[in-house]
Amino acid sequence: MNHRTAVTVEHISKSYGSFQAVSDLSFEVFTGEIFALLGPNGAGKSTTIRMILDILKPDAGRIAVLGAPLNDQAKDRIGYLPEERGLYRGVPVLEMMVYLGSLKGMSASAARRGSMALLERLELAEHARKKVSELSKGMQQKVQFAVTVLHDPDLIIIDEPFSGLDPVNTLVVKDLLLDFARRGKGVIMSTHLMHQIEEMADRLLMIDKGRQALYGTVEEVRQGFALPAVRVEGKGDWASIKAVDHVEMPENGRGEVVLYLKSNATPDMVLGEIASRPDLFIRSFELAVPSLSEIFVSVVQNRPNGKGNGNA
Repeated sequence: MNHRTAVTVEHISKSYGSFQAVSDLSFEVFTGEIFALLGPNGAGKSTTIRMILDILKPDAGRIAVLGAPLNDQAKDRIGYLPEERGLYRGVPVLEMMVYLGSLKGMSASAARRGSMALLERLELAEHARKKVSELSKGMQQKVQFAVTVLHDPDLIIIDEPFSGLDPVNTLVVKDLLLDFARRGKGVIMSTHLMHQIEEMADRLLMIDKGRQALYGTVEEVRQGFALPAVRVEGKGDWASIKAVDHVEMPENGRGEVVLYLKSNATPDMVLGEIASRPDLFIRSFELAVPSLSEIFVSVVQNRPNGKGNGNA
């Protein structure tokens, strides 16, 4: 990947008294990618984000942001949308955005132009002079997102970006985030919506109990959990295929079956026999690779010492 490193985290740890929130965690985030940070509640995601932003200091380890330890100048190159939102409710939207843009070093005219361009793209231009309190929850969420990216930051850190958004507005925000990555920005996205990670993220880090559980490209992670099986949809006596050990009917009711392979058998063997037999018909054929949701549940359920706690 020919991108610069936006964030480097090396062996960081953080404790609150006797509770270890983050333990010996290392990863990198590159410019031009969407990097997903996931894990169950209490896994250490929020603590990790706060250490990247220098809100919290790690007990051990090193963090570099945009090439150096975080300083005030670099902070103006970051856009951060926390899960706990906050806007000036009694102020008109445009006026508030121009003010917040000025706090990030923008001139009033640049902040006004940028605000209106973002409001247009987010389909909020007609509401620019309304007070924040007069907007729906979904509209307020989009305004919060607009404020986060108004100064065109080089690194965007966004916690649950689709919270409170309907499918149409989710698509609008999703397209904006993808656009930022295409323009060479680094995007860190923390979310529980696994399908959004599968659709958007280049790489991911799953934290569990403060430690790295999964790390790599989305495809690498999914392939690492691939079953010795294929999923097929069609008609025929699947158990009669020589390379098939046994057949399983999933509970999702979609009409597909999972064909578990004999040892030393390959998916190509199965596909070759299906192609040679007129009594077997397939509409779809794919490797049995679990979804990120299935992997997430598997990792959390199989970890030692039961569940995490708190909201670290």
